[in-house]
Amino acid sequence: MNLYIVMFLVFGLCFGLASFSNRHLFSEGPCKSEDLKTSKSTGHWIFWLFMCALLWPVMVITGINSAVVLAKRRSAKDK
Repeated sequence: MNLYIVMFLVFGLCFGLASFSNRHLFSEGPCKSEDLKTSKSTGHWIFWLFMCALLWPVMVITGINSAVVLAKRRSAKDK
C-alpha cells in the first residue's frame, strides 16, 4: 500500500513540475496568465508542487475543462 501512495505523490510532483509554467490553465479564478508567468519565486514553486502532489487528479480535470473552454472561445472567435 505504501508503494501506491509514494507513486501517487511522485506522479503529482512530476505533474507539478511539468505544469508550473501553464498553471493559469488550472485556475478557476479571474487571474491572468501574464500575472502567473511573472511570479516564479521559490514559494510559488513549493506551493504548486505540494498542491499538485496531493490534488493532481483534480488538477487534471480542471485542466481538461479549461482546455475545452479555451477551444470553444477560439472556435467562436474564428467564426
